[in-house]
Amino acid sequence: MNSAIVVFPGSNREQDARAALVQATGREPAMVWHRDTELPEVDLVLIPGGFSYGDYLRCGAMAAHSPIMREVAVRAKKGVAVLGVCNGFQILTEAGLLPGVLLRNATLKFVCHNVTLKVENSQTLFTSGYETGQTLRIPVAHGDGNYFAEPHTLDRLEERGQIAFRYVDGNPNGSARAIAGIFNETKNVLGMMPHPENAIDPLQGSTDGRPLFDGLVRALS
Repeated sequence: MNSAIVVFPGSNREQDARAALVQATGREPAMVWHRDTELPEVDLVLIPGGFSYGDYLRCGAMAAHSPIMREVAVRAKKGVAVLGVCNGFQILTEAGLLPGVLLRNATLKFVCHNVTLKVENSQTLFTSGYETGQTLRIPVAHGDGNYFAEPHTLDRLEERGQIAFRYVDGNPNGSARAIAGIFNETKNVLGMMPHPENAIDPLQGSTDGRPLFDGLVRALS
């Protein structure tokens, strides 16, 4: 599986994402700068966490208009897998690749701790390493992770199996219906607030993020 990581000014989890991909694939991902206009031929594009453009305006709003995002959108429409984590999730919603928006946490405070997630749909290339209903321990670190969408959009996500993960045993940010991650309609784009790349090694306190990357390798290799 060949992969690329898109790097923006203010990204801060690109090296964590790189480490996870190297561990899973044995290959170095291409590091693509936000001003680039082309992507290499890859099976997966990962948009990492951080504070792209300093989180000015809304989180991800400026990054969504970077030159590289036009190419990411083109690849996504062609079926290339796209994973956005934390700030990457925010960028995907601002770019229109996923529905809804990420708002300020309901507590108005930055949250940084492990959370418990439930896998809602394991029948996708991102979640094939899990079982539906399985619970995971994955860290979050964000100030704007409160997922919001209109009720009819939330209903459609439910009906079409587009909810990937939910928070259980506590909702850290006030997300509608405790949503922690969603797919697009064709399920080749996933946005999630928790950081699976920071749960791949026992030294990190959890390896529950590793099956996501291993599943991608099996699905895309």
